[in-house]
Amino acid sequence: MSMALKQVFNKDRTFRPKRKFEPGTQRFELHKKAQASLNAGLDLKQAVQLPHGEDLNDWVAVHVVDFFNRINLIYGTISDSCTDQTCPVMSGGPKYEYRWQDEHKYKRPTALSAPKYMSLLMDWIEVQINNENIFPTNVGTPFPKSFMQVAKKILSRLFRVFVHVYIHHFDRVTQMGAEAHVNTCYKHFFYFVTEFNLTDQKELEPLKEMTSRMCH
Repeated sequence: MSMALKQVFNKDRTFRPKRKFEPGTQRFELHKKAQASLNAGLDLKQAVQLPHGEDLNDWVAVHVVDFFNRINLIYGTISDSCTDQTCPVMSGGPKYEYRWQDEHKYKRPTALSAPKYMSLLMDWIEVQINNENIFPTNVGTPFPKSFMQVAKKILSRLFRVFVHVYIHHFDRVTQMGAEAHVNTCYKHFFYFVTEFNLTDQKELEPLKEMTSRMCH
């Protein structure tokens, strides 16, 4: 890891505190299992597979939180070059524009600058993953029927962060020596969402060519 990259990641430049898993919980043990697979250098395609005897909802919940933390950090590394001036529209090249919609202020899809979109996105995800009714942390508390639907929406929106970073800010990523780190995180994310069919193919379109070179 380059010195510039070390400085960035040591600052832990996330927008907000990382969601942690409580020691002693099943989710914490699953998180450790997932991390151990990665640290052991296990092939990423294998690392994302559901461990024998584990619950799919738990496995997805662990990864949603982990990807939120990691992608949040990746965006934080380039956020100084992603401004209302440089990125007045949240996009992935000329063909793809992402509009924000939520249940509160933006009831209709609304064009926003990339940093504004990112800020709303991270706030929205944080609310979801800290909502005990959606992401229960107590052992024995069942996941709601809508859990997978919410997880898919979170992961689809997080994918858009990769799209924007790769298409508009990859020179900054390379300049900081973070290319290998971002590529590994992307591959891990891609293998996970495709293993469990958690993102629509149309969402994956903007990075299709790059993905076929990197992941196949």
